[in-house]
Amino acid sequence: MKILIAHNSYQQAGGEDTAVKSEIALLRQHGHEVIEYRRNNLEIRDQSQVKTALSTLWSSQSNKELKLLCERFRPELIHAHNTFPLISPSLYWFATYQRIPIVQTLHNFRLICPQAMLLRNGVVCEDCVGNFPWRATTRACYHDSHLQSAVVTSMLGVHRFLGTYQHRVSAYIAMNHFCRNKFIAGGLPEEKIHIKPNFVDSKRQPNWAARSDGLFVGRLSEEKGINTLIAAKKMLANAMNHQDKTVSTSIKIIGAGPLHKDVVEAFSGDYLGPQKPEAIFELLHKSSFLVAPSTCYETFGLAAAEAFSCGVPVIASRHGGLAELVTDDVNGLLFEPGNANELAQKIAWASTHPEQMANMGRAAYEEYQNKYTPKRNYTLLMDIYQNALTSMGEQYANRTLFSIRGQN
Repeated sequence: MKILIAHNSYQQAGGEDTAVKSEIALLRQHGHEVIEYRRNNLEIRDQSQVKTALSTLWSSQSNKELKLLCERFRPELIHAHNTFPLISPSLYWFATYQRIPIVQTLHNFRLICPQAMLLRNGVVCEDCVGNFPWRATTRACYHDSHLQSAVVTSMLGVHRFLGTYQHRVSAYIAMNHFCRNKFIAGGLPEEKIHIKPNFVDSKRQPNWAARSDGLFVGRLSEEKGINTLIAAKKMLANAMNHQDKTVSTSIKIIGAGPLHKDVVEAFSGDYLGPQKPEAIFELLHKSSFLVAPSTCYETFGLAAAEAFSCGVPVIASRHGGLAELVTDDVNGLLFEPGNANELAQKIAWASTHPEQMANMGRAAYEEYQNKYTPKRNYTLLMDIYQNALTSMGEQYANRTLFSIRGQN
């Protein structure tokens, strides 16, 4: 197939950008021709607020550039990842006019929440789910700005009124059942939402010998539960005393973000800063567990899947996509979101029960093999593409997708 990937990159690359890069590589490995259409939020620095606001609603620039790209490349399908704010929902209308089926991966909750994380003041908020999101403007949910929140709210309102999200997208991809149900509650068409998680390309077989300590990998921000983890660390010594006084543990921190100074103060030499993927996987293979203490609903939790691919169990918040990925006492441990005391108790137990954690690590690796490998992901993705092609009409359904799948 000829596939056009559309993605609005963030100023600070994160899990979403990593997932896009991996998926493009996967498609090319299977012989598909992939061309990328990219916009980057760094462009915002060089344009006026008015232009940014208007392009959020409808981007003429993106449509012109896409038209030239499609005339040269003639894609059979467009796969969109992030379109906010520079590509805009005008992409969906462009695809319709060109009679090109379009698939949209739902990496976050932007289409049902202007703030994109269903989070307000550090607590889960679903007030706008299924409703017109006017509260986001009055509460300044997006970047603590009434004006910017109004722009995002207007984007959602206008395109809901126009039926863009209902009728102009051929297929949606949600990461799990939890997210799918949230998007259905938010008004997206149930029959168009397919489930396909992200994947990890495991490079080596795990070895469960000589593992120790924990690891956190992610953005150093409130929604990722950093404050909860810092508070839990302060309680850890007491929690360890109730388990085994002869055992000590540490948690190494990888990442960058607004709470950097707080992390340095709390973890000192265990803060390793940002690291390259190779270094992260090397540390995972040496770790007893990964901590994923997010206070927001994670749509997936790529770091947790990476841990599974290395045979590492995950101590995670009991909500959102993480609660669907991690099964308590099977491939990890779950705790109440924001409960630092319970998190400290879970870390202490994990540190003093290495045999049980190794067994959980084996279960985590088995879960990875069953659900999160490139091979499994490719099969799911091709099924979704076929569904999108079919939805555009019989002339698109008869293309050679299945013969391509058979050759690979």
